[in-house]
Amino acid sequence: MSDTAEFKATLTRYLKARIPFISIRSAERSRVLELLRDVGSALQAPVYVHTLSQGTRELGSNRSVNDDRSVTGAVDFASQQFAQRQNLTVILTEVSDIEDDTPAARHLLDVVMLAAENSGSVIVITTKPVWGQLQRAGMSLVLSAPTEDEMLGIIRDNLNAYREHFPIEWDDADERRAAAALAGVSRIEAENIVATLLANGRITKADMVEVMHAKDRIFADISGIERVNVRSSSLNVGGLGGLKAWLDKEQPLLTADLRERGIRPPRGVLLVGVPGCGKSLSAKAIAANWGLPLYRLDLSTIHGQYLGQSESRLKDALSTADHVAPCVLWIDEIEKGLAGAGGSGDGGTATRLVGQFLYWLQESLARVFVVATANDVSKLPPELLRRGRFDELFFVDLPTPAERREIIAIYTQRGLRQEVPAALLDEMVELSDGFAGSDLESAVREVVKEAYLRGDEVVTAELFRRSFTNLVPLSKTAPEQIESIRAWGRERAVPASGQPIGAATQQVRARRQVLA
Repeated sequence: MSDTAEFKATLTRYLKARIPFISIRSAERSRVLELLRDVGSALQAPVYVHTLSQGTRELGSNRSVNDDRSVTGAVDFASQQFAQRQNLTVILTEVSDIEDDTPAARHLLDVVMLAAENSGSVIVITTKPVWGQLQRAGMSLVLSAPTEDEMLGIIRDNLNAYREHFPIEWDDADERRAAAALAGVSRIEAENIVATLLANGRITKADMVEVMHAKDRIFADISGIERVNVRSSSLNVGGLGGLKAWLDKEQPLLTADLRERGIRPPRGVLLVGVPGCGKSLSAKAIAANWGLPLYRLDLSTIHGQYLGQSESRLKDALSTADHVAPCVLWIDEIEKGLAGAGGSGDGGTATRLVGQFLYWLQESLARVFVVATANDVSKLPPELLRRGRFDELFFVDLPTPAERREIIAIYTQRGLRQEVPAALLDEMVELSDGFAGSDLESAVREVVKEAYLRGDEVVTAELFRRSFTNLVPLSKTAPEQIESIRAWGRERAVPASGQPIGAATQQVRARRQVLA
């Protein structure tokens, strides 16, 4: 049974039982009224509905029964009608100021008591909580956004109406991908997105990209996470063959319907390792390659000064991520935001944040692919590393000679717009022993700066040598730190390069022994 069918069945039981007060939490008023119209027609009982634009009318026939458009007037009219007739249902769509003990809430409670005496029902459609005493007089319901199956039906209904008029290239698989992408938005939002595509006079395979980014515009003003704009043209990641192969395998599963198999979509990866080796760049590249919007969750901004504030902010941020799914959620240096778990210095806030994040990571069914990065592995909470949290834990090591060659070629092609001679490239690979990806970028950047300031003719082999030899990498300033990180990774992580951790250093040592 779908969520909508279950909602409709429960609402029918409530009205048959003549529950005096029913609060329906939903932002889709028209969809709720449509369901109420079906239920009221089946029960063959009078149903009135009040709106600020039309006053009080019969729900089925739309005949006016009270021209007073104010909420107070509608509540007073309902009170009169409950005193005169049985089995009446009154729907209020614009009631405000009933979240707390207010005169409006008490006035409505009086009417509900009168409805209870005469087998009547008051239904309130709202997006806010209801005063406890009023809510205890009845029952509450929540109408969730359309499920994937329901969204598929909405998409097909809208497309089928135009198939004879416009060329529509989408097949069944495309429609299902669109339904997975739009799951979580309201029906009217989905209809607006499809209508926008149809306004072009045709729907093509390429329009799927527009569907994937539609939620980004709908939820653009929701706080909690930051939208990151990525340019795919500048996001080539050198090396990391093992990580890339794993991602290629997992990508189709992110939007596939896996419910019959009883498994959930990919949840994400935790990237740990040597600083400056492409962990953050990988998050951007994944979003660009998969055609998904990228959002960044900065855990350092989550912490508040009041008790419970940090937890509330994290909950809102993760809820926002669920709404904008499918997407990639990038959590940079996650150890800094969750550091201190298990200690008492922060009153247990860090421990609660870890628990809340892990619960969401394990239980949320939204198609959010998390890419978390960490440099200081000693500060990672042990709970975060348990199998089943992330789909995989990758260790990003210093690039091997082959990876350095690829990275240098990418940066030189991008900045100088020309290929480096093979012999010079071999020399740069040798000079860059122990360089991280960021070190290689910095060295090439010096050459590009000189080319921009003094002209491309100054780019010589000597300029490359000087730029590379003047840079001192972290592996030489803090070798103990690098080896400590590697020792941790060997026992706990999968090498992102596809080669054993520390292979770059071993290859260099072996080559030097041969040359000696």
